[in-house]
Amino acid sequence: MTSEELAARIEREGFAILPRGIPPDTADALLHALRAVSEESTASQRRGGVRNLLENVPAVRELARSAPVREVAESVLGPHCFAVRGLLFDKTPDANWKVIWHQDLTVAVRERRDVPGCGPWSEKAGVPCVQPPTSVLEDMVAVRVHLDDCGEDNGPVRVLAGSHREGRLSSSSIPGWLERGAPVDCLVPRCGLLVMRPLLLHASSPARAPAHRRVIHLEFAARPLPGGLEWHASV
Repeated sequence: MTSEELAARIEREGFAILPRGIPPDTADALLHALRAVSEESTASQRRGGVRNLLENVPAVRELARSAPVREVAESVLGPHCFAVRGLLFDKTPDANWKVIWHQDLTVAVRERRDVPGCGPWSEKAGVPCVQPPTSVLEDMVAVRVHLDDCGEDNGPVRVLAGSHREGRLSSSSIPGWLERGAPVDCLVPRCGLLVMRPLLLHASSPARAPAHRRVIHLEFAARPLPGGLEWHASV
């Protein structure tokens, strides 16, 4: 898929699967680098994702700067985009969670500052998070790097294509989306990439056969935050 084709698909459907993303030896090195943070996290933390990877794991910062990931992010957001958050998701027998249909509406910032159009506020792993204006989310993309095969049995992400084009959706509007279109299971092989807009409606079920389903979730933005707010990370 060319950069132009990828950008057009993301614009139309809100997501794309790239089966060939990073080299296998890069995936092996990332698994080694992530072992310590994975072992230190509790099952409760793993359900919410191991956070702050850009700050705490040099190999993940290198991944965000690597050609396979940068090329994908730049094809959607342009050459001046930058990574702003990194998380690790892993479904295992003791952390086999379900995620209801939702949009990703929060961003991580350096410090809280009351800015019109931003809120509500929350805190995750010691980092202040806020819901920014919809225009900020529309100018972001997530690149999910799969370190294990993700098939039908390990609780893949499910998406509703095109839902990102409707802006911020109310919870009451989600059933209508489910009636209008069939969800798509995002089955991604090891080393593949899932690229998706934050406003795309997505969910996941518990794994039917829980095993490692390690995914590094990298969020990219293309411009500063409003009102003097600063991204918590910028890589």
